[in-house]
Amino acid sequence: MSPLILAVPSKGRLQENAEAFFARSGLELIKPRGARDYRGTIAGLDGVEVAYLSAAEITTQLAQGAAHLGVTGEDLLREMIPDTDRQVVLIDQLGFGFANVVVAVPRAWIDVRDMADLDDVATAFRLKHERKMRLATKYANLTRGFFAEHGVVDYRIVASSGATEGAPAAGTAELIVDITTTGATLEANGLKVVEDGVILRSQANLVAARRASWDTAQRETARLLFDRITAQKRAHSFREVRTRFAGMTEALLMTAREKFGVAAPFGGPTSSGMLTLHCPPKYVHALASFLREHGAEAVSVAALDYVYSRDNPLYAKLAAELERSELQRGDSRAAQ
Repeated sequence: MSPLILAVPSKGRLQENAEAFFARSGLELIKPRGARDYRGTIAGLDGVEVAYLSAAEITTQLAQGAAHLGVTGEDLLREMIPDTDRQVVLIDQLGFGFANVVVAVPRAWIDVRDMADLDDVATAFRLKHERKMRLATKYANLTRGFFAEHGVVDYRIVASSGATEGAPAAGTAELIVDITTTGATLEANGLKVVEDGVILRSQANLVAARRASWDTAQRETARLLFDRITAQKRAHSFREVRTRFAGMTEALLMTAREKFGVAAPFGGPTSSGMLTLHCPPKYVHALASFLREHGAEAVSVAALDYVYSRDNPLYAKLAAELERSELQRGDSRAAQ
């Protein structure tokens, strides 16, 4: 039986964040042969082989269908995989690896505030210097698409093999498209982001490959993995609130639902008045006040580790997208 291949970053902060993400869901990534090994497993979950690769290699493996699932940035997916959404499924955003792909110009270009201004400057530059402005970037495909949307044509891309943000100061380019988190590096190099020049707001995603060999066993493994991830996400979205008082009624419970986004996962109040509620963290204190105002003597609040439910939205998304891919392949074969 072939394992489900899960590709995760092999080094740095992305690896640490990916391992922490899975660990929070009770999915401990382990390397049986030691820290230097580039293959691993998940403790307590059979049928998974973890492949440690660079973020770019993960993207390539997903595009080829050589890995079933992977953790990588949306910026690499959109840049490296043509027609991205037909090749992979972005299952879930993971809440780390945040970075924006942006258009940045010298801060001294005071008349350039947006892409329309940049278009004017690019045309003027070509007429004056009899050549197009040079744009340094590692994101050629994203750049071409974005500039075409804004009607900017008077530029040419020059490959960036080093620190892209240093290209204008070095005289090798007039402007850049690069990735940034805080903008501090751009500012330190005398650059500013064009106001409407954010090409993509990226973060790490859990991604599935449409072209991978998804047999029954691999789908079942994915379902189990996604079930744990979903349970942890649900738990993070709520606090458990417990109370008991005789005056608790369905009408009060309905008010709590409407005012505080409360769910009663085990039904309404019991004959003894016992009630367990799940409440979004930001409403916990207001809910506790509401319950005491209506007769509760004590209200306890606890964090949740996992909340399992019948539905599994991440797996449902994967199954639906894989079915859609199979139908499209069938239509394509029929057309031939």
